[in-house]
Amino acid sequence: MGTKGRAIVGKHAERVIELLNKAFSDEWLAYYQYWIGAKIVAGPMKDAVIAELMQHAADELRHADMVSNRIIQLGGTPVTTPKKWFELTNCGYDEPADPYVKKILEQNISGEQCAIGVYHAVMEEVSSIDPVTYNLALQILQDEVEHEEDLQALQEDLDLMLSRPA
Repeated sequence: MGTKGRAIVGKHAERVIELLNKAFSDEWLAYYQYWIGAKIVAGPMKDAVIAELMQHAADELRHADMVSNRIIQLGGTPVTTPKKWFELTNCGYDEPADPYVKKILEQNISGEQCAIGVYHAVMEEVSSIDPVTYNLALQILQDEVEHEEDLQALQEDLDLMLSRPA
């Protein structure tokens, strides 16, 4: 990042990098949760759920790339070990121990709701000190809101299908 761009963030750069590394950790854990969930999911509508989970996994990986680029622009280093992701995560990792489609959807909806809260909080904290990170968080927040909507729509379809008499 250029000197003028870094000067805008100034003394707040370390705090912004800290926030972004926590979000970076979340994105990697969300990527894996989606990816592994798509591999093991079982039950009705699993093909539609697999397609959605794989798309969301790709989006989370793209988010990790966007966040890491911003960390580097600010003079920081993205988290370099998966072990550290678990120490820094805001949203954690919800192991898909039960592969049933309804459970997988519930876990991922919960993860998206956490991510929405995280990026909203990042936007509030950086709004007056780092417009570039604010815009980055806004872009990602828009994706996370869409993910929540997509997953809830699948959950509603599944619930309707399961509640209909045979």
